[in-house]
Amino acid sequence: MHKDFEKIKSAYQGTKSEIIPILQDIQSRYGYLPEEVMEEVSGFVGVSKSEVFGVATFYSQFRFTPQGRKHVMVCKGTACHVSGADKIMEGIERHLQIKEGEVTFDMEYSLESVGCLGCCALAPCAMVNGEIKSNISLKDVKRLFKRKN
Repeated sequence: MHKDFEKIKSAYQGTKSEIIPILQDIQSRYGYLPEEVMEEVSGFVGVSKSEVFGVATFYSQFRFTPQGRKHVMVCKGTACHVSGADKIMEGIERHLQIKEGEVTFDMEYSLESVGCLGCCALAPCAMVNGEIKSNISLKDVKRLFKRKN
């Protein structure tokens, strides 16, 4: 039993209606939903493991792999798309040597695309741990996403 889950579940009664907030708390604590903790949720709320996994996979807010220390979200909204977001994503993938949804071997970077960051005038853009990187060009990728080799 994870001691962090013990703390999380102390705030709940263990009912089926609490699955989503419990999963949100777990993800806040771990940065993703570890499989073994989700199994503990199943026992705590009294539903099958598949039902807990079904809830978690239904909502796009939940992640099943850890995030890197620097989580990169590349905007793929309309303004960014027409400004070359796909090429920026490809450049970041090549530079970091990961694909969208993956984490670098050293856990430094994780990468995902998002529908819109709300910074259309700054297109193409990305967000790294809450900080907007604007008007990104392929030349900027190496500078913005430094790798320790």
